[in-house]
Amino acid sequence: MSTPGRGLHGHVLETLGPAIAAGEYPPGSVLRTDELAQRFEVSRSVMREAVRVLESMHLVESRRRVGVTVRPKAEWNVYDPQVIRWRLAGADRPQQLRSLTVLRSAIEPAAAGLAAKHATADQCAELTECALGMVANSRGHQLEGYLVHDVAFHRAILNASGNEMFARLGDVVAEVLTGRTHHEIMFEDPDPAAVTLHVQVAEAVRAGDAVRAEHLTREITVGALQELDILAP
Repeated sequence: MSTPGRGLHGHVLETLGPAIAAGEYPPGSVLRTDELAQRFEVSRSVMREAVRVLESMHLVESRRRVGVTVRPKAEWNVYDPQVIRWRLAGADRPQQLRSLTVLRSAIEPAAAGLAAKHATADQCAELTECALGMVANSRGHQLEGYLVHDVAFHRAILNASGNEMFARLGDVVAEVLTGRTHHEIMFEDPDPAAVTLHVQVAEAVRAGDAVRAEHLTREITVGALQELDILAP
């Protein structure tokens, strides 16, 4: 999954990428690199590098004697963390969050069940540590601190599943959780029931109880969807 650089082309991407994701340049729009280079006051080589990154995300395609064309949304690499971030910054944020949360509800319970079967002692300890960190940051409006442990917990579940395809979704889940927090689609303090469920998932994984781990994780994702219905209808 691609991540834009921090140089001049990164600066271009941080403006142009969200604009494409938000629909300011509809599919089929043709972008002229010379015009864009003048607009952003960068060299053509910098602009070409930015376009290459956008091409790697399947947001645009370059054609000789045509220019850079915005591709249909159905062709975008919607699993790219940066594309997710840009989409969450736009007007379709509620729909994007809901789509990603539904994906989580399909994947994470199965991953938790597998983690209960395959997690090592170190992975179980990591899960417990993350869950306790969530508890410690669940009061007093400490959402940023809570987010760190929440992301780490869900990454640990995906990694402990032993399935490399699930593990690769860690960045996707991280963007969902980060987007919810940074765009204030969270209560000031996390739902105590959800915090408790994370602790119970860690316990189920440590106990090797796959059925319970899967059931509890499904409750977490259902609760996340219910929160979206309230905070981002």
